[in-house]
Amino acid sequence: MHVGHHLAPFGLKSLRPLAPRRAARHKQLMSLEADLLADRRRLSRRITFWRVLAVIGVIAALGALFGRDGLGGIAPNDHVLRLRIEGVITEDRRLLEVIEEASRDASARAMLLVINSPGGSMAGGEALHGALKRFAEKKPIVALMGGTAASAGYMIAMPAQHVVAREATVTGSIGVLLQSFDVSELLARLGVRPDILATGPFKAQPNPFQPLTDQGRAEMMRVLEDLHSQFIGIVAAGRRMDEARVRPLADGRVFTGRQALPLGLIDAIGGEAEARAWLAAQKGVAEDLPVRDLEPRDRVEKLLNRFVGNLAKTLISEWLGVDAPRAVWQFSR
Repeated sequence: MHVGHHLAPFGLKSLRPLAPRRAARHKQLMSLEADLLADRRRLSRRITFWRVLAVIGVIAALGALFGRDGLGGIAPNDHVLRLRIEGVITEDRRLLEVIEEASRDASARAMLLVINSPGGSMAGGEALHGALKRFAEKKPIVALMGGTAASAGYMIAMPAQHVVAREATVTGSIGVLLQSFDVSELLARLGVRPDILATGPFKAQPNPFQPLTDQGRAEMMRVLEDLHSQFIGIVAAGRRMDEARVRPLADGRVFTGRQALPLGLIDAIGGEAEARAWLAAQKGVAEDLPVRDLEPRDRVEKLLNRFVGNLAKTLISEWLGVDAPRAVWQFSR
């Protein structure tokens, strides 16, 4: 009894203070959980806000970039395209695709075709001319000639309804060339004799390892004359002139813009301001519409193509190698 009498009070005294402490601790935990839950809700609302803002920003950016219907109800933005053709003209599949896509863009009202090119291959000029002609059947084009718009550079201006050049622009050079080189005498001096096998007398002509025969020269001229006639036909159709009027001008000569105007090769002297004024007066395309550059490739690729690709083509194709017939003005000659 004595032991039990002391144990019972001892147990009660030691257990009674635990209940309030446990309750207080439980209350603290409940408060902490409530604070954490509130913080999570605030964080969730904040993340949701920024997500919605980001989505709106993306939609706005796409609308500003493309300006077309179907992007969150954003209204289309009418504009005028500016396409720059610079350097040697070759057949560029991506460029042709971009022009075709632009012709289907309802917000593109017209095109400013800015040309600064000495020409290029006949096939490349023909392909680009065809793409621009299809564009011109749907929307107006004004060609703006820069420092040089010769040979194939002049050819691609023919689909334009209006051609503008500076007085000092070098243009024309309506003609085709095919060139090779003859190193047979040098090889003979070195004691080197090429052994050429061909399935026909004209297969190996022109050939840098042997002189061009009279028959081979006649065959090459037959091809060049046909290509020349095609070029003349393109100019006659584009400038709405008789071929008989174009032929005397199609001997490869170049003209300044001031000389080309009275000959009917261009329509006016001026620049972009004059082109926009003509579009407003003749085609109803407002002069205050924004201008957007039509870029078939990114800037890095464009720079590499301009400074590396064109240099290689000029050195290898134009002077050192046998290439396809070209409509290019070789000012160094």
